[in-house]
Amino acid sequence: MVAASLIFGAVLALLAMLLRAARLNSKQIRVDPENAIAVDRQTCAEHLSRAIQFRTISHQDTTCFEAAEFLRLHAYLQRAFPTVHAALIREVVGDYSLLYTWKGSQPQLKPILLMAHLDVVPVENGTERDWLYDPFEGRIADGFIWGRGTFDDKAGLLGILEAVEMLLKEGFQPERTVYYAFGHDEEVGGQNGASGIAAILASRKVQLEYVLDEGGIIADGRTLGIASPVALVGIAEKGYVSIELAVEAEGGHSSMPPRHTAIGILARAIDRLEKHRIKAQFEGPIRQALDYLGPEMPFTKRMIYANLWCFGWLAKRRLARFPATDALIRTTTAPTIVRGGLKENALPIRTQATVNFRIHPGDNVKKVVTHVRKTVNDSRVKIAPIEGQLTTEPSRKSSVESDSFRLLHRTIRQVYPDVLVVPYLVVGMTDSRHYGRICDNIFRFAPLQLKAEETKMVHGTNERLSIEDYAQSIRFYVQLTRNSTL
Repeated sequence: MVAASLIFGAVLALLAMLLRAARLNSKQIRVDPENAIAVDRQTCAEHLSRAIQFRTISHQDTTCFEAAEFLRLHAYLQRAFPTVHAALIREVVGDYSLLYTWKGSQPQLKPILLMAHLDVVPVENGTERDWLYDPFEGRIADGFIWGRGTFDDKAGLLGILEAVEMLLKEGFQPERTVYYAFGHDEEVGGQNGASGIAAILASRKVQLEYVLDEGGIIADGRTLGIASPVALVGIAEKGYVSIELAVEAEGGHSSMPPRHTAIGILARAIDRLEKHRIKAQFEGPIRQALDYLGPEMPFTKRMIYANLWCFGWLAKRRLARFPATDALIRTTTAPTIVRGGLKENALPIRTQATVNFRIHPGDNVKKVVTHVRKTVNDSRVKIAPIEGQLTTEPSRKSSVESDSFRLLHRTIRQVYPDVLVVPYLVVGMTDSRHYGRICDNIFRFAPLQLKAEETKMVHGTNERLSIEDYAQSIRFYVQLTRNSTL
């Protein structure tokens, strides 16, 4: 009798899970494609090519900053987009960042802000010969624009300005004021660029309807088990802290080493941190991402995502298999710098390691520090956060129920009708975090398509962007402006 009851209960549970999976409805907005936005691809490609040639590099060593390159880029933008510079208010912030204001006809409406950044990361010394074309030549070849910054983020900078130039020339007038913020130091934290612009807007009592920055992209859906491309719209981003581990010892000759050297003690601490990571979790943006992904999955996978109360362990195991998806469900642990030793036959007196943590929205800096101390559990290892401008808590989460998210969702589907829109956790950092005090709806999405095998080119070698993808991104900014300001 008991066995029969258990079997009956199991059957009912299975039926309930099947029914829950069958009832998952797509969250994709149905819209008609927008095909009427004409873009002069060649001219736009040439503008981006020219912008790539300015070496607006952000170095960790601020003494390497080349101010003249940023000022030359400023001057070029004025020449390339004369209508923009005649119609919009232009301000220079922090000496090298740019803030544009396009005044709306109804100032009582909350304004919006679109973002990009002027700076790029350096090309690693010794890798220049691995580039097919010089990284700062801006070569147009084989259907692509090549060079450092084509993807990150001069395509955003130039794409936005191309869209504004087009709209002005056709006589478009926004009802809602639009701000355009282009920071000059995003790659090193945005403390003088985006932070300064946000402070200026806050001092003017500006409250924004929404902010759109880079962060998510249009990714290959196959990495997520979906045939269609997926527009990953960041609704939050991770926090950031680096922690230093330091070990001091007596040193001495390598012919008479103690049982545990300074390097050995440090290595053991790093090994423990890599083996005992902070636990994965499904709360926050990843839960909403799965809500959007689940209805688009084959039925067997839909069963998993519709019944996470039962199959959460299996979903976590699947996501943890790959670094890109594992980073969505946990605070990541990454040893990045190790120092110690000067001579092969001498024991070092002091060794140090830097371990970088990208903090999941369910965690915080204090929890990470506590985890490191408990996990290392060795009084010989001195542990302390590296105090610096990049230490930051995870951002707030923007609502997928907001009018702003639905507007962005609709625009993406109009311009990219075959793409699925999915809310997303940005695992890096963007300049948008500086605007949290003047805006609740902050989204991170660059309308650029990237295949899985191309991800290494961002901040890497042979960075490039197809001319067609770039033209499509300009259409996106045109349509977004029309949708946002009517």
